[in-house]
Amino acid sequence: MIKTIAFDADDTLWHNECLYAETKRKLANLLSAYRAPEYTIQLLDRTEIHNLQYYGYGIKSFALSMIETAIEVTDGTIQGHELEAIIDYTKDTLSADVQLIPGAEQTVSELSGEYKLIMITKGDLFEQDRKVKLSGLADYFEHIEIVSDKSSAGYLGLLEKHRIKPREFLMVGNSLRSDILPVVAIGAQAVYIPYPDTWEHENTIEESFDETSFYRIGTIDQLPDLIRHLEKS
Repeated sequence: MIKTIAFDADDTLWHNECLYAETKRKLANLLSAYRAPEYTIQLLDRTEIHNLQYYGYGIKSFALSMIETAIEVTDGTIQGHELEAIIDYTKDTLSADVQLIPGAEQTVSELSGEYKLIMITKGDLFEQDRKVKLSGLADYFEHIEIVSDKSSAGYLGLLEKHRIKPREFLMVGNSLRSDILPVVAIGAQAVYIPYPDTWEHENTIEESFDETSFYRIGTIDQLPDLIRHLEKS
């Protein structure tokens, strides 16, 4: 029996990766006199993944990876105005409006009357806290957890903290790596809602997995019907 439903935030409740994708295109265009845009974007992706061990997740981490990429693309000849442009891209992304996924507020509003809701979002504390406040969704959730990463051990720690049994826990998110497989591994349930622009790193899984071990829906507004079906079965 499901008693607690947890939601990922970025690209599950509100749009996020599209902002990164647009910023990547801006960087590639900025540096197009040095290298082809496709090369710059591919290098940035590799640099960003490599730097997770140093900077973690979030736009400020992304900015450092953009600068490192720009230095390499220009062979160290990057100009001051180009660095200034990268800083401006970062500020624009950090100050962007929070755009909810269609159906997100209606879904959490409906479910909050029947279940304990938790938001579990990954990334920079300042950045995520700002988005939570601007989203207008905070009051639907009993707890909001901003974590540096998501793993099976991390989920177990959160469940223990809130005295939740794995078999009574359901996680909803758009990332196989962060929201789905670590939750399934601890004996809880998960619902995967793919997002068109999900960062490749989040859905690149080295080991094989059983696709029948979690549920998949197309849009968040399909979630209440799925949960009602699960409760009846």
